[in-house]
Amino acid sequence: MRIYVLLLLLLLLVIPAQQRPGSGGGMNPPSITGKVSELSTNIPMEFANIVLFNSDDSTQVTGTVTNKDGVFLLERIKRGSYYLEASYIGFDKKIVDNIIIQNPGQLNIGEIKLTPHTYGTEEILISGQRSPISYEIDKKVIDVGSQFTAASGTAVDILENVPSITVDIEGNVSLRGSGNFTVLIDGRPTVLDASDVLQQIPASSIQNIEIITNPSAKYDPEGTSGIINIVMKKSDQIGISGVAELNGGLNDQYGAEGIVDYRSGDFQANFGANYNKRLFKMVEEENNWTNRDEFYSYYDSEGNGTRGRTFLRLNGSLSYNLGLGNLITLGGRFSDRAFNRISNLSYNQWTSDDPSRQFFRSYSDRERSGYSYSAFLNYLLKFNETGHQLIADLSYESAENDEYSINNLRQDGAVISGQKSTEAGPDENFRIKLDYTLPFNAKSKFEAGYQTDIELSTERTGLYYYQADVNNYVEQIDFRNEANYDKTVHSVYSLYSNKIGRLGFQFGARGEYTGRQIDVARSNSSFEIDRWDFFPSAHFSYEFLDKHQLMTSYTRRINRPRGWQLEPFETWMDAYNVRIGNPGLLPEYIDSYELGYQTYIGNMVFSVEGYYRVVNNKVERLSSVYSDGVTLSSVDNVGKDYSLGTELFFNFDPIKIWNVNLIGNIYDYKIEGTINNRDFSRTSFNWNIRFNNIIKLNDRTQIQINTIYNSPSVSSQGRTEDFLFVNAALRYEVIANMLTATLQMRDVLSSFKREHTLQTPDLYTYRLATRESTDIMLNLRFNINNYKQQRRPQNGEGSGLDGDEF
Repeated sequence: MRIYVLLLLLLLLVIPAQQRPGSGGGMNPPSITGKVSELSTNIPMEFANIVLFNSDDSTQVTGTVTNKDGVFLLERIKRGSYYLEASYIGFDKKIVDNIIIQNPGQLNIGEIKLTPHTYGTEEILISGQRSPISYEIDKKVIDVGSQFTAASGTAVDILENVPSITVDIEGNVSLRGSGNFTVLIDGRPTVLDASDVLQQIPASSIQNIEIITNPSAKYDPEGTSGIINIVMKKSDQIGISGVAELNGGLNDQYGAEGIVDYRSGDFQANFGANYNKRLFKMVEEENNWTNRDEFYSYYDSEGNGTRGRTFLRLNGSLSYNLGLGNLITLGGRFSDRAFNRISNLSYNQWTSDDPSRQFFRSYSDRERSGYSYSAFLNYLLKFNETGHQLIADLSYESAENDEYSINNLRQDGAVISGQKSTEAGPDENFRIKLDYTLPFNAKSKFEAGYQTDIELSTERTGLYYYQADVNNYVEQIDFRNEANYDKTVHSVYSLYSNKIGRLGFQFGARGEYTGRQIDVARSNSSFEIDRWDFFPSAHFSYEFLDKHQLMTSYTRRINRPRGWQLEPFETWMDAYNVRIGNPGLLPEYIDSYELGYQTYIGNMVFSVEGYYRVVNNKVERLSSVYSDGVTLSSVDNVGKDYSLGTELFFNFDPIKIWNVNLIGNIYDYKIEGTINNRDFSRTSFNWNIRFNNIIKLNDRTQIQINTIYNSPSVSSQGRTEDFLFVNAALRYEVIANMLTATLQMRDVLSSFKREHTLQTPDLYTYRLATRESTDIMLNLRFNINNYKQQRRPQNGEGSGLDGDEF
């Protein structure tokens, strides 16, 4: 089978190469080319606007935008006299005069340098800044530096303020209403849970975050709602530069980070280390009843708890330019993590037969911890300077996971019952990836690639009951289980993109073979699948001369079940919750459609994006009664869900010192299908809004205030209520370009909450969790040698997710 895949890849590479234009065939029509870069850093500026005007009457002739290397090309220019305007949001326009076209061929007008726009007043000097969110052909790019309310936080805290994303009080992230998405770090996968990854990467070490909701066939189709790619910081400066940060706050919260970068000639080295501890105090409440043959069991609980996370992270990379278009990069990272959840509650229970209440103290301690390490080798071969290249990437990651949950009930200070549940096991991921790009000219290109992913994991679970005579927890052998998981995915893709006039288009196709085997030791049983899948994609764009752009796309995606969802045995999560997987679970197949429009006028940016998503074989986590007071969680394919929505983004300056970033998402959600042979259909109208403000008091002091609201939403069996919260920060530049202090206040109104109700004919659960107090943190950032990060990663060593250009 692997031989067939390789032959298919070879065929994809050879056919377009045979079709490449030759050198004969007459003179090329006149064209104009050049490059746009930032004056102070010489960094190429992608998506700078280029407009050509007739010198005689100043009418617009044509226009385009620069590619990722800052290069532009205007084709089929008639003989005449012209001038050219180059512009970018937050930068002064640059005019190039006296462009004379007389003969066929290409005219290179050289490099155009743009400078940041400045507003001068008698008291205040305000430097123009980029929009915190930029829209590219196939993704949104989040400028982390502008989100200083998250200065002492993690990737999750940044994502609170961006389109498409919602974050709950537990730090769980949803992308357009779905928790099923793929997280990449510099374009590479991780074996860790998506939520864990986003909660442990500090915001201070992130350069930007890319949100790709409708990725082309070039990218992994895994994940219902798309890809979140974390791009780590690197510097373009010659010599040694770096950043050191310290942060601390109330409730035993503190952390530190250091990044050092060295660049000399063809060699670059980057190293980073960080340690962070966070603790959140919570107030909790729960009401529950279960019904078994008209026998009702009830319990209520309320009290306090904590949510904590501690993590250590080390990373580094070495890059060397071998010459003749050869670049090699070697890197790796190590992380140690622990997530802890403790609750101490007043607990009372009763039944329909005996309404007299019994009162207890309920104590629970749940921790998920472990370490992981990874390494990668990246090789870039540039055949020429026109974009003809091959990228090879090898990566390996291993993780050890350990989880336990302890629950006990106490009366008069003595433990009267208790239970301990454990899960442990290793995860490994190995990836081989090849990406080939063959440009036919400045506007059309062919791409093809091959990828192999191998995932290996083992999960061992156990159950222990508290025994008073030994004052300890004793293992229950009948609940000891072990499952071994082996999955291999081979992928091959090809894409063709072109631009004809103002219309750009890209067509892609991806084929994937999945082989998976699950071995259950206790029952000596195996579950296997061998499956081929096909994932097409189509993207279109249309540019208007006056800085308007219309884009539309279609992609097909997949969400494969994994982990415990496939385990055919019972696992006790705690004393009140049991889960069981389903090895017959089918993958979800997603059809995703988008239509977007972007424009900017001066420093104002406006974007509107409509989307429609259909999920087939919808996987839902279902709850039912296991025993009196105990809930059983299972998974099944229940039917379909539909999401139809619109995202709005508006960035503008009401006055010179005040920048407003307004983000809205409105969507209609419907889920329908069958649960336990009963048809169901539920709908909800969902919306959220983010109102982010930056006020520049003077050239050193800024205030940021972010307000976030999320409306209620539904699932197949439950409803989550709305919530609102406000974050604020004050940033002061103590020493220009060297030392910055940021004071943060998170959840200023103490209004952040998670309120959820689950109800079936035999089960009812209501849970409410709120934070006990506002979080206050102080962050100090020290730049070493005026550290400046890359604005755009270089090919082969950056994000690994280059934007597709039409």
